Parts: sequence; C-alpha cells; structure tokens
Amino acid sequence: MPKAVWFLIIGMFINTTGNSFLWPLHTIYMHDHLGQTLTMAGFVLMINAGTGVIGNLLGGYLFDRIGGYKSIMFGIILSMVSLLLLTFWHGWPEYIWFVAILGFSGGIIFPSMYALVGSVWPEGGRKAFNAIYLAQNLGVAIGPAVAGLVADHNINNIFLANLLTYILFLVVAGVYYRKMSVAPNINASIMKNSKKIKQKAPFYAMMIVSIGYMLTWVAYVQWTSTISTHVLDLGITLKEYSMLWTINGALILLTQPLIKPIINRLEHRIKTQMIIGIVIFMASFVVVSYAEDYTMFIVAMVVLTLGEIFIWPAVPTLANQLAPKGREGFYQGIVNSMATIGRMIGPFAGGIIVDVYGIQAMFLVFTLLIALAIIPTLLYDRPLKKVAPDKDVI
Repeated sequence: MPKAVWFLIIGMFINTTGNSFLWPLHTIYMHDHLGQTLTMAGFVLMINAGTGVIGNLLGGYLFDRIGGYKSIMFGIILSMVSLLLLTFWHGWPEYIWFVAILGFSGGIIFPSMYALVGSVWPEGGRKAFNAIYLAQNLGVAIGPAVAGLVADHNINNIFLANLLTYILFLVVAGVYYRKMSVAPNINASIMKNSKKIKQKAPFYAMMIVSIGYMLTWVAYVQWTSTISTHVLDLGITLKEYSMLWTINGALILLTQPLIKPIINRLEHRIKTQMIIGIVIFMASFVVVSYAEDYTMFIVAMVVLTLGEIFIWPAVPTLANQLAPKGREGFYQGIVNSMATIGRMIGPFAGGIIVDVYGIQAMFLVFTLLIALAIIPTLLYDRPLKKVAPDKDVI
C-alpha cells in the first residue's frame, strides 16, 4: 500500500473519531438536554444532512477543479469554526445553525478523501476504498467509547473533544496532503472536455444504484436517532449505548480476515455484494424490533455490522469504476450526497413515525424500505447493458 494512502487512512481515522463524539449523541442531547421532541431532533438532523448534501456536491466539484488538498483544508477549517462556536454556545436555537454548518463542512471533506485515495492508488481498486472504510470504522470503534466517558462526566465537553481532533486533522492534512493534490489545470481541462462526452450510461447507472444506497441509509441512521432514545427509554445507559458503536467498529476490523475470502470471490460482482448486505440489513431490523435487553441490542448491532461490511465499501468502489477520467470527485460527490440525503430524511421521518405511531411501526416501515432498496440495486446496470450488451458489466 503506498505511503500516501496511509496518510489518508490516518486522516480519515482522526476525522471519524472526532465526528463519532457527536453523531451518536445528537438526538440524545437535543431530546434529553435541550428538551426537544424526537420530531424536532429529527428535523435538526435533516437540516444537518441537507447542508451535508450541498457540501458533498461542492466537495466533489472542488476536487475536480482545485484538487483534493485545498478542498479538504477548506472543509477542515470550516468545521473547526463551527465546533469552536458549538463549544461556547450549544443551547437552543443556536445549536441548529452550528450543526448545519458542521454538516456542510463535513460534506466537503468526504468525497475529496475518497476521490483522492482513488487517484493516488488507482490500481488498488476496492482495496483502496476498503482501507478508508476500515479507517472510518476504527474511528467509530474508538470515538463513541471515548465520547461515552466524556459525556458521562459532562456531555457539553464532547464539542471541545471534537474540535481538538479537527486541529490534529488539520496538521496531518496540511503537512502530508499538499503533494497528493492533482494539478487543477489538468482537472479543469478534463472537465471542459467532459461536456463533449456522449456516454451517459455510467452516470445513469450511478444514479440508479445510489437510490438504493440512499434507502439503506434512511434505515441505518435510525440507530443514531430513534433507536438511540428507545435504548435509553429501556433503562440502558448512555455509556452502554455508545459501546454499541464501539462493537460496530471493532467488529468490522476483527472480521476482516474472515470476510476477506468472501469479498475476494465477489471482487468483480459488486451487485452481489450489495444484495447480500441489504438482506443482512433487513435481518438486523427484525432482530432489533424484538430487543428488550442490552444483549439483544448487541446481537442486532452485530447483524447490522455484517451487512454494512458488504455495502459501504462497494458503492464508492463502483463509483470510481464508473467515473470518466477527471470526474472521480463528481461521482464520489454523488455517492456521498445520496447517503447524506438518506441521513437527512431518516431521523425526521423516523421521529414522526415514533411520535405518532410508536417504535414498532418504525421498525416495520424501515424494514420494508430496506427491502425496497433491492430493486434499484438489481436494475442499476441496465443502462450499461444497453450500450454494451455483449460485455460483462459491473
């Protein structure tokens, strides 16, 4: 693995560790400490994710125009500003505005990171994106556990803790990412020429598969919104809930030797990988709907984690394979935007369903939604088959 990829892995680990101080606790903080309903908390997270969609699209565009280094640095600095404000002012309603800024700035960073790893290690294929995915999950394993300890002492300190991680990320990116950036004039010329490209099938395929990707995120994000408050209502502690995410991240890392032979066999069958992951996702929601004690929530999280191992690295890999030269950032922006739209819709829709109909209705609705995601996942390669009927498609 190239040295540049290792520095990207370190940066993603730091970034995700800091972010995971906050995202599992947003709903809990607004509901239990700011006195807001689940619907209102979901609405705020929808705003956060909505600005993230804009950030993702802008981040992909900036990568293609000015390179990954400047894009990432811009996102980091803006995140630091929002977290500095949150550290001192985290009441209501200013919480809404600062979280919205944080969603936008974080959205800029992620597509640039994914596009950059694809650029510096193009021959790595799925391995490159899986490395970034593993770095994210190492952060997820450590971040919530630390956040649980910090929040147990004083939940307001989670904002300062996240700010400190971004300062560290700024140092790593500032020192090591500068030389990774692709020359802007090269990308700009490719973007101008890309208007002449008539091959639209890969773009259509990317949009179709992204719809299924979005639907899985709508359901997945319930674990950080409606399910998080449900867990606490059952008498499970905040520290124990945070530990579920540590289990999630640790399991992803520990199961790599076991899952690797399966992934290797399915390396050129990305559709199969995604279908397997979606079916396992469905099973996890069935399990969690029956969970009444902490052990059952652990089981549900284990099943959920096995599902995401198949889906989350597969979609960015597919985007990189479908993207025309010089449009990698744009395609990664699409993928991240659709995931963020899922994170935008999920908490608000879930909050309304739970407030009006109850938690069991939410489990039923989102289990069916996950099943619906199978349809676009099965059909995404239809546009590719029309232009190359005699060739194997991704």
